[in-house]
Amino acid sequence: MILEEIAGTLTKLFDPAEVKAIAPGSWQVDTASFRLLVLLSEDNTWLRILLPIVPIQEAQPFLAQFLEANFDDTQEVRYALFDGVIWAVYQHNSETLVSADFASAIARLVSLYEAGLDNVFNRLIESRIRQIIQTAKQQGQSLESTMQNLERFYAEGLLGEIDQTAAAREQVLTAWQRQLERLWNEIDIKLE
Repeated sequence: MILEEIAGTLTKLFDPAEVKAIAPGSWQVDTASFRLLVLLSEDNTWLRILLPIVPIQEAQPFLAQFLEANFDDTQEVRYALFDGVIWAVYQHNSETLVSADFASAIARLVSLYEAGLDNVFNRLIESRIRQIIQTAKQQGQSLESTMQNLERFYAEGLLGEIDQTAAAREQVLTAWQRQLERLWNEIDIKLE
């Protein structure tokens, strides 16, 4: 892609008033929601698109899940850490990059931005549920007895919010039930 193609694609994807050339080979897209950066290397051979996602202070508990997402879910884009911020990043050789792939990468970056911490939080929760299932199975518990233990923990106040209503507790327990049923048969343990 050449400079004119990059600028043209950006103004097709965004309101032209939001797209600014900030230096030769560099653009900034300021929307009401986010600031996207498009940067060419000094020799114009590499293009990088960056979108800040979340400050590291908020992301710290989920760093492992961000790395797992890089391996499984993020496709052509990646999460990266720089200057105290988790970024969504795309890099490509500018000579072989076509407008369709450029636009697709931007859409994927925006998708990660919109997801924020949701995807990595859900990944963390699923890993914890898998640990609960594994522990329950190692102790010889059934799905039903595991669910009964969770219900007891909520009833005794060991789990849940202090001022949680009965309806809210029931909603949480229903979510637990769905997740346990969904994952129960995926976890095999070897009893010795």
